[in-house]
Amino acid sequence: MTDTDPATPNLSSPAHGLTYDVVVVGGGAAGLSTAASILKRRGGITVAIIEPSGSHFYQPGWTLVGGGVFKQSQTRRSEKRLIPAGADWVQAAATGFEPESNLVHLSNGSSIRYDVLVVATGLTLDWDAIEGLSETLGRNGVTSNYRYDLAPYTWQLVQTLGRGNAVFTQPPMPIKCAGAPQKAMYLACDAWRRRGLADNINVSFHTATPGLFGVKEFVPALMEYIQRYHIDLCLKSNLTKVDGRNRVATFTNVAEDGAKTTTETEFDMLHVVPPQRAPDVIRNSPLAGEGGWVSVDPATLRHTKYENVFALGDVAGTSNAKTAAAVRVQAPVVAVNVLATLDHKPAVADYDGYGACPLTVERGKIVLAEFGYGGKLEPTLPTWLLNGQKPTHLAWLLKEWVMPVLYWDGMLKGREIMVAPHKIGTPR
Repeated sequence: MTDTDPATPNLSSPAHGLTYDVVVVGGGAAGLSTAASILKRRGGITVAIIEPSGSHFYQPGWTLVGGGVFKQSQTRRSEKRLIPAGADWVQAAATGFEPESNLVHLSNGSSIRYDVLVVATGLTLDWDAIEGLSETLGRNGVTSNYRYDLAPYTWQLVQTLGRGNAVFTQPPMPIKCAGAPQKAMYLACDAWRRRGLADNINVSFHTATPGLFGVKEFVPALMEYIQRYHIDLCLKSNLTKVDGRNRVATFTNVAEDGAKTTTETEFDMLHVVPPQRAPDVIRNSPLAGEGGWVSVDPATLRHTKYENVFALGDVAGTSNAKTAAAVRVQAPVVAVNVLATLDHKPAVADYDGYGACPLTVERGKIVLAEFGYGGKLEPTLPTWLLNGQKPTHLAWLLKEWVMPVLYWDGMLKGREIMVAPHKIGTPR
């Protein structure tokens, strides 16, 4: 999902009935990577990318902005410069889908017809789902690394807080990068430890989930840091209300027997991760399946009803982790399956649910969680070089230096390093 930048003019205003071989809805990581991958494989076909924002954001970098490692400007670039050669950029938002007629309706009043559709809209951050939150974001000690404009405020609060209560939250699943709520907390705790303030600041982590992390193999390493930083871990505790003026957060807690109670917690710093859902334009369309997400086959990423529709990234109704690492693997799979569909052939590649979450447990060390469907461990590098179940400096170097380059100059340009699409029916 990208933020709208209305100051940038439309680059394309297609007339009603204009037809493309491939229409990609969404110009974020998933949309751009897939379009670039398609055009790398086959030039000469017509591709349109529907995206309203004039800016593109490297969202995985916002954790490091909030941790004082990256500058805010490092995570933003012009959308225009990232559109792959051979694709048309339609600077508008999708407002409706007619898959039976191969049509996408747009906010500029036009419609586009397609032979194959790729849906990559991202998801919606539902800030208003928490009472009082929207009114106090960015002030009264309330922040979030899930917004470009707020990540610097996170670091400002970390730097200025000398004592008091620091509260970090995580909403119910699914959310993008389920480790990000913890990452913000660990980097803050490490900064306070380095300044000798650890004993002055009471840190609590309220997560609506029943466990600290969804894949058990990575929990022991994370629990060591929970204990090291003396974090009060509150499971099944969901933020429902924020009183910014009085600095009070309200949580609904679920006991082991299912009984619900409400508690209030005073805070000096509150890092909030909002509930997340499929965009309304998807939820209210024929493409929606369970939970409002695009209904796709988890392997081929083809729609379960419409054979010329694919979806990937955060909006896809799959059980993998919603991360940029997942998109990096999904995009080539969708690209080759789109081309097969254009050729009236069956899908040729499948996706195994790979995703990765670099958990920044301290400045200079990361627990690199890599896993596929069902929580199956899928390390990219051999364990003798990088053991993802332990905090390592090598994983930090990958996060700080390698992954941004891989993102901007690799996946967004269709350069598929170590992510060749897996052919259906061949051994992995």
